[in-house]
Amino acid sequence: MLTKEQKQQFSDILEELGKTLDISETQYEAAVKSYEAVGNWLAKEDSTLAPFSPEILPQGSFMLGTMVKPINDKDDLDIDLVCQLKGKNPDWTQEDLKHKVGDRLKAHGTYKEMLDEEGRRCWTLVYSDDANYHMDILPSIVDKGYRMILEKAFSDTELKDIEKLGIRITDNQTDNYDWETNHLEWLKSNPFGYGRWFFQQATLDFKKAFSLNESIAPVPKYKKEKLPLQRVVQILKRHRDMLFNGNEHKPISIIITTLASKAYNKESDIIEALINVVSTMENYIEERWSDEHGKRIKWISNPVNDEENFADKWQEYPQREKNFYHWLSELKKDLNNILGQSGKGLPFINESMQKPFGKDAVTKAFSNYGDNLRKQREGGSLNVAAKTGMIGTVGTAVKNHNFYGKEEQ
Repeated sequence: MLTKEQKQQFSDILEELGKTLDISETQYEAAVKSYEAVGNWLAKEDSTLAPFSPEILPQGSFMLGTMVKPINDKDDLDIDLVCQLKGKNPDWTQEDLKHKVGDRLKAHGTYKEMLDEEGRRCWTLVYSDDANYHMDILPSIVDKGYRMILEKAFSDTELKDIEKLGIRITDNQTDNYDWETNHLEWLKSNPFGYGRWFFQQATLDFKKAFSLNESIAPVPKYKKEKLPLQRVVQILKRHRDMLFNGNEHKPISIIITTLASKAYNKESDIIEALINVVSTMENYIEERWSDEHGKRIKWISNPVNDEENFADKWQEYPQREKNFYHWLSELKKDLNNILGQSGKGLPFINESMQKPFGKDAVTKAFSNYGDNLRKQREGGSLNVAAKTGMIGTVGTAVKNHNFYGKEEQ
C-alpha cells in the first residue's frame, strides 16, 4: 500500500514521463498549419468541393490529447483527420466523393508528390523527412447544422444525443461503394461522439473543465496540461510501443484507449489511475455470440456504437489477441516491479522504468523531476514526511541547499 507521499512522488514522475512523450508545441503547430493549408486548398473557389464547404478536423489521438512520440525520432507521427463536407452532389457515390477529394489533392503540385497510394478509407499525405509526420484524410459527409450539434454536445454537461454526431464515410470495401448515392446508406462512423465520450470519462469536474469545444475546433490550441486519464493512455501506449516496436500485430490504440477509459474511475492521482486501469481494464472485454463465426468471440464494444467490435480483427488475426494479453501481462509485471522500488530511492525507481518506457524518455523525466524538486526546495515548499522520509509537499520543511555542500542557516 503506497503512502500519500509515495503516491505523490510516483504521480509527479509519471507526469514528467508523460511530458517527455508529448509531441512538442513546434511539431503540433506545424501539423495544424499543414492541415489548415490542405483544408484551404480543398475549399478554394475553383474546387469542385467548394459548394459543400469542406473542413478539415482532427480526430483520434490528436483530438484526444493522447498522442505519443515514436520511439525512434526518425519515425513518422500518424495524424488522423476528417475532411467534412456539408452535403454533396446528389449523384455522387462514395467512390465519386473519394476520388473528388483525391483529384483535388492531385491538382496541387506539392500534394500530388506527397500522396501515398489510395487507402481503404483515406488519402494519406506523407510530409518531408524533416517534418516527420503523415496525415490520413478521411472524406465524409455531414448534414447542414452539424457544427452546431457538435459544439452543443461538447458544451453540455450531460452525455446525450451522441448518435447525432455520426458522420458518413467512404470505404472501398463496402458493398455499395460504387453505386449508392444516398449518403445515409453509407458506412457510419462517430469519431467526435467517441471524443465526447472520452472527455466525459476523463474530466474530473465537468463544470470546471477546460473548454471541450477547444478539442473539436478546426485549429485546437496546444495544451501542456493533461488530465490523468490522458497521461495514463499515453503511458500505456508507450509501454505497448516498447514491447512491440515495429510489430504490425501490436495492440491497437483504440482498444487501449477504450478499455483504459472504461476502467478509469476519476482518480486524480496518475499512479492511482494507472494501478486501477491496469488491474481492471480486461474486465471490460466481453464475450458475445457471433453468427458470422458460429461461436462466442471476444468483444470490445465501441462506447458510442455498441454493435461495433474494436476487437473484430482478432478472429482473422489470432496473434493480435495473444499479443494483447501478453502486453497486459508484461504491463502488470513491470508496474509491480516499479512500485516495488518505492522504499529504495529514486535510482531504483529510475532503473526499473527504463526498459518498459525507454532509457532516454525516463532519464529526461527524472532530470525534469529533479529540477522541480530543486525549485521547490529553493522556494521553501519541499518537505520530508516524518515516517517515511519521502520528499514531497507535506511534512517537515527541507532547508534550502546551495549545492556547494552547506545548508542555508
